[in-house]
Amino acid sequence: PPPGTTQPESEAAIRTAMATAMFHWGLHPWAIYAVAGIAIGYGTFRKGRKQLFSSIFQPLLGTKRTEGWAGRVIDMLAIFATLFGSAASLGIGATQIGAGLEFNGWVDEATAPLLIGIIVVLTIAFIFSAVSGIARGIQWLSNINMVLAVVLAVFVFVVGPTLLILNLIPATLGAYLGDMTEMASRTAATGGDEMSAWLSSWTVFYWAWWISWTPFVGMFIARISRGRTIREFVVGVLLAPSIVALIWFSIFGGSAIHAQQTDGDMTVDGAVVSDNTLFQLLNHYPLASVSTVLVMVLVAIFFVSGADSASIVMGTLSQRGALHPSRKVVIFWGVVMGAVAAIMLAIGGGGTEALTGLQNLTVVASLPFVIVMLVACYALWKELRTDPLIVRRQVAVEMMRDAVVNGVEQHGDHFQLAVDPVEPDEAEVREPLGDEDEARRS
Repeated sequence: PPPGTTQPESEAAIRTAMATAMFHWGLHPWAIYAVAGIAIGYGTFRKGRKQLFSSIFQPLLGTKRTEGWAGRVIDMLAIFATLFGSAASLGIGATQIGAGLEFNGWVDEATAPLLIGIIVVLTIAFIFSAVSGIARGIQWLSNINMVLAVVLAVFVFVVGPTLLILNLIPATLGAYLGDMTEMASRTAATGGDEMSAWLSSWTVFYWAWWISWTPFVGMFIARISRGRTIREFVVGVLLAPSIVALIWFSIFGGSAIHAQQTDGDMTVDGAVVSDNTLFQLLNHYPLASVSTVLVMVLVAIFFVSGADSASIVMGTLSQRGALHPSRKVVIFWGVVMGAVAAIMLAIGGGGTEALTGLQNLTVVASLPFVIVMLVACYALWKELRTDPLIVRRQVAVEMMRDAVVNGVEQHGDHFQLAVDPVEPDEAEVREPLGDEDEARRS
């Protein structure tokens, strides 16, 4: 848990740690994606605009500016955030795969050249997937990823502390919802320098990471959610991933906590080595050699599927909203993304400094986009207020209110409003008038 909040290795610490994990991975990041997805999907599929992040701002800036220099600046910021956020994710994935190779004894040390080689392989894989298109590449990888993740989760659930995991699911949900206000208000003032350092490494980094993914995740889920109502979209985007995160963290977090309580070997010199934690956990269970390899494959596919989506979205943004960007553009952005990740790992030497550099890169890249997202929220709110459906409802409410007020003013206490089914009189049911009938009546 965060420093200074609870006594370490206590029941309260478990509750706080699980609630904090959900705070970082639950409703909050997906709420950011939901706003972006609604704004892009509404403008594209209801208003007929181009699938560009700048199209969100048309209610504020007008068509001329959003299709001119202002729109280009906004789309450039979206590309900038997506590029560096995805590059940081790719680098983090490479460090995790390198940690798995080192943990299994396949390499002595995950050096910078090894990590760069992993990035090259991942880059080639996601470029190939991206140029194959959503239906073939991304969907195929996503399906494989989902199956492998379910297999791994079920395996740990069965061989791990099953009863603890089942108890942890409702407890984590209750702690998350109950402590949400306290977690959202954590600052350096509540824990001093230790809390400040912890917030920088965890909460601030996660928020920056999620925001950097906003352009391409928002555009991607908007594209695959065409035909859904806003209510269906919000419920699906918020609840489905949050429920998956709750189950996932209860299974793996609960198993890691149980291993630490019983064996006490989930830390190195009293600190958690995040790259090795999952491999250390799986080493407690049968088929460790198989499950650790499965984790490396799962991590690789996860980051490949995310990176190829990002390269397609950056291609769409750079080609002014093309739903199917050219392969050359997609390949270009894929190569640039891999190069940025490789350079950051090379500068950091492949150690903890490399991870810190990737985190700092994510924060810096996301900072300008925070302002863009705040303005996007206002633009979406303003546009939804003028939607024809909303306007019709407002007019209907005003007409009903005026009718009631006039009725009370004219008839006083004798006025009443009722709705009764009335069968139309046969004399009132007539065929539509033709031109001759209209002329005769006039």
